Amino acid sequence: MGLFSRKPKIKVQTTKKDGFSGWIKCSGCNELVHANELAQNLNCCPKCSYHYRLPLKQRIELLADEGTFQELFTDIKPIDALGFVDTESYKKRIEDAGKKTGRDDAACVGTCQIEGRKTALGILDFAYMGGSMGSVVGERLTRLIELALECKLPLVIVSASGGARMQESILSLMQMAKTSAALAKLHEEGLPYISVLTNPTTGGVTASFATLGDVIIAEPDALIAFAGPRVVEQTIGQKLPPRAQKSEFLLEKGMVDCIIKRSELKSRVAFFIEFFTGNERSFDKDDLAKKMPRALKELLKIAEGIHV
Repeated sequence: MGLFSRKPKIKVQTTKKDGFSGWIKCSGCNELVHANELAQNLNCCPKCSYHYRLPLKQRIELLADEGTFQELFTDIKPIDALGFVDTESYKKRIEDAGKKTGRDDAACVGTCQIEGRKTALGILDFAYMGGSMGSVVGERLTRLIELALECKLPLVIVSASGGARMQESILSLMQMAKTSAALAKLHEEGLPYISVLTNPTTGGVTASFATLGDVIIAEPDALIAFAGPRVVEQTIGQKLPPRAQKSEFLLEKGMVDCIIKRSELKSRVAFFIEFFTGNERSFDKDDLAKKMPRALKELLKIAEGIHV
């Protein structure tokens, strides 16, 4: 047998040994960022501050004082009332979303303390069917609003949603009216509602409770719209202005009150809660003198539309 007739055995490697290395190309600045850096920086790029979505658990930890959040109304579960089927049944979609997220629907509501102030807190989990609003989301949020009304609590709702849930048809659209009516009662009682809009907040959620806040806060570069930009352009036959439907554009047009970085969100929300409800407390002169300059400074920033 000749020297060159022997064929070396080549081992075919079907899988990579290293797998995911942890490096991510940032959607904002195109720089490489490690996943560990993102996690340590509240899922914000340390180089350009691009805000990635924040999972539900981390969102609760961001806003609520440690160990104070108590989830409520978990007895309300989703059902397939219409027997809806598209590419697969709605019942199966509910089951799959539950397995993926470990939750039974997109709305997580309860009470907590935010810098010592008891607050009614609602959060939409985008990981569960795109944070879409079905009957359970509407009912849980409405009960949370009614609880805030009964217990005289400030209300904070953090939205991240693709809109009304199509698999529930008219039942999902009815939640827009239900949540809005409950918020009208809250407003009549003079209780504050702070709405936080994150990326994305669209559809029926934008058209109802998300934009009914006494103060509407947006995270930087969040998509906030009723219909997405492509749908709007196809409908009107025109190109939208650059960065239309983004937080910064909507701040200029007056749809949102301020844009706040995630790292400062809790302190700013706590300030608004204190500002709207703090007049029930009695302050001595020294305490009042300390608080007034900060309050005026914060309000001046908002009035001037400065990103904080």
